[in-house]
This record gives sequence, structure tokens and C-alpha cells, in this order.
Amino acid sequence: MGTPGLKMDFFRVAKRNRFILMLAVVAALATVLISEASYWRSVERLNATGEMAVARLNIQRLELSLLDAETGHRGYLLTNRKEYLEPYAKALKNVEQYFNSLHDYYGDEALPKGVLLKMHALVDTKLSELALTIGLHDQGKTAAMTEVVMSGIGKEHMDSLRLLAADLLKLESDKFAQGRQDIYYMLMLGRIGVALLTTVSLLALFMYLRKRFAHETLLVEQQRLVQAERDRLEAEVVERTAMLTQLTNHLHTAREDERSRLARNLHDDLGALLTSAKLDAARIRSRLGDTTPEASKLLVHLVDNLNSSIALGRRIIEDLRPSALSNLGLLATLEIMAAEFAEQSGLEVHCALEAVLLKPTTELMVYRLVQEAITNISKYAQAGHVWITLANHDTQVEVSVRDDGIGFDTRAKRSSAHGLLGMRFRVEAEGGTLAVISTPGTGTLIRVSLAKPVPDAPLAQKL
Repeated sequence: MGTPGLKMDFFRVAKRNRFILMLAVVAALATVLISEASYWRSVERLNATGEMAVARLNIQRLELSLLDAETGHRGYLLTNRKEYLEPYAKALKNVEQYFNSLHDYYGDEALPKGVLLKMHALVDTKLSELALTIGLHDQGKTAAMTEVVMSGIGKEHMDSLRLLAADLLKLESDKFAQGRQDIYYMLMLGRIGVALLTTVSLLALFMYLRKRFAHETLLVEQQRLVQAERDRLEAEVVERTAMLTQLTNHLHTAREDERSRLARNLHDDLGALLTSAKLDAARIRSRLGDTTPEASKLLVHLVDNLNSSIALGRRIIEDLRPSALSNLGLLATLEIMAAEFAEQSGLEVHCALEAVLLKPTTELMVYRLVQEAITNISKYAQAGHVWITLANHDTQVEVSVRDDGIGFDTRAKRSSAHGLLGMRFRVEAEGGTLAVISTPGTGTLIRVSLAKPVPDAPLAQKL
């Protein structure tokens, strides 16, 4: 099947270069016609030349056959030996064969046909004379035979035959010369035609190249304009991408700041209210004593609810802003997270964590990334084991989370890939790179590489 685009391009180019295309087609057709005409005419003449050569050979063989017949005839008359009649009989057979071939060759040609008929008549007369003398010899009529032989009639016949054969040979020579002249003419015609068509082809090529040069010039100018527009669009894309990156970083920072503010408010206000309520319930219970058992039970239940509310508030506060990250550092915070995840999910979590030097914003990003990764594992991976790694390298810090779950095809589009996309943006905002390695049935590996920051005083003191 052809390509529609290529067909359309061909027709568009053909339409745009209609005159050149027509000139090229005419030149090509003329070249083919002249070449074919010259070829077939030359082939015809060459075949005719071969037939002429055969005809000349048959004429010469006819003369030789008559001479052989006469020689055998005279040898038999002189020696009376029968073996001399063998070349005579063979010559008679060959003479008839050569005449048949020449009659077929000349066909309806009037002049050579008339000469050939005269030769045939003379040959028949000559052969009749030879047969007569042999018959007289065999009958013992030597005197009559000698009179016929010495009469000179045979010599006259042979001279006439030689003249007629010479006429036929001259006719064939003329025909051969004419055929050779025709071949030269056809070759010259082909040569002139090829030269003319080559000139036309060169003219068409020159016109095409001139038009092509103009087209290339226009194309170069269009490419320059397209490249300039592309450069402008690329610069605009880079600028917009930088703006979007800054906006994303700002949104992440604003979200974390909002989480911190909410965590402080919950810790300060809600924590104080719940603690005050718990203390008030304890004082009421102490004053009631055992006088009202039912009220005491209600107070116990109220204290339990307040304790649960306080615990819930602490979990919410930790989710919003992990206090362990500020107080204990990244390594201890990840260990706590892994232990809590193992307890809640029932999965086996293996940790290989090293103390690393990172900025506070980067530590928070690593914490959120590991948190998002284990959340995805609990929802989708159907894993049995999880490996969390935090390692120091020469110039980089590497963080990885791996599971032995069902995995997925990273090349396929996923409608729920916003979590991975958010991870990538956060990692790139901190100057790192994120790689997701997974295939169906082999689990998933999320690996982050972060450049080590230049140690400063606050970070060194913190570590």
C-alpha cells in the first residue's frame, strides 16, 4: 500500500513543475521511441545481412555443385569407373536443394527471381546434356557421345550460368551495401536523437535546478523564520516552566507552612482545652467520691474520651508537622514511621538508614516522599516486604523505598499517577532526581538521588 502523504507530495511537486515534467516525459518517450526504432531496424537489417550471406553462399555452392557434376561426368566418361558417378549424383541432389533455398529467399522479388529462373533453365539444360552423354556412353554409342561433348554447347551453358550467378552475386552485394548503409543511417539517427534529447534533458535539468534553487532559498528563509519562532516559543516555555516550578515550590511551601500553623494551633489551643477539660473532670470526680456511682462512671467514660481526643489530636498534629523531625532528626523519624507502618499494615519493613546531612526543607521532602511511598504500597502494591534505605555516597545522598508487590508498567499511562508526579516535582525542586523502576510482577523501586549541601554552621550544630 502506498503512503498518502508521499502521493500528495508527488502530485503537488508535479503540478508545481508541470512544464518541466512534460518536457522530461516527452524527452523520455522520444528517447525510447528512437532507441526502439533504431534497434528493431538495425536488427532487421542485421538479420537480412545474415540471409544475404546465406544466399551468396548458396549461389557459390550451386556453381561448385555444377562443376562437381561436370567433373564427375567427365571422369566417368574417360575412365568408365562407377565411383566417378557418386560426386555427380551428390551434385545433382545439392543443386536442387540450393535452388529451392534461393527460390524461398527471393520470393516475389522480380529482378532476382527472373535471373534465378534463367539459371534454373540453364542448369536443367546442362544436367540434361550430362545425362544424355552418360546414357550414350552406357549404350556404347561413343561417336554420338563424342559429338555431343565436342559440340561446345556445355561450355556455352556454363559461361551463361557463371554470368547469371555473377549477376545474382552483384545484386546481393548491392543489397548488402544498402543494408549496411541503412544501419549506418539508423546509428547516425540514434546518435543525433540521443544528442538532441541529451540537450533537452540538460535544459530541463537546468530549469529544474534553477527552480529548485529558488525553492531551497525560500525554504531556508521559511526554516529561519520557523526556527526563530521556535526559539521564541522555547524561551517562553522555559520561562513559563520556571514560573510554574516557582509556583509549585511556593504552593508546597505554603502548604507546609499552613500545616505547621494548624499543628501549632491544635497543639496550643485544642490541646490546652482538652487538657483543661480532663483536669476539670478529674476534680469533679474527686469531689463526688462514691456518693453517686452512676455519675462516677460517666466521668470515667468522659475522661477516656478526652484521652482518646488528646491522642487523636497528637496524631493529627504529627501528620501535619512531624515534631520528631525537628526534635530527633530524619533518621529517627523514618525509623518511627517505619515501625508504625509495620504495626498498622502487618508488613515486614526492613530499614537500612544512615545519618545524612541535608537542609531542613530537603529533610521534610524526604519524609513526605517516604510517607507517600509507603501509603501507595499499602493501597496498591499487595506486598509482603518493604525496604527503606537512606545512604551516604561520595557526593550524593540516596533514598529508596522498595517493595515486592505486583508492580506496574512504567510506560503505560496511569490515571492515578499524580502521587508520583508530585514526588518528582518536589524532588526536582530540591535539586534531586527521582527514578521509578517497576515491571508487572517484580515489585517497585522508588529511588531519589540528592546532592549533598555544603555544610554550614546550623546544620553542623544540628548533626
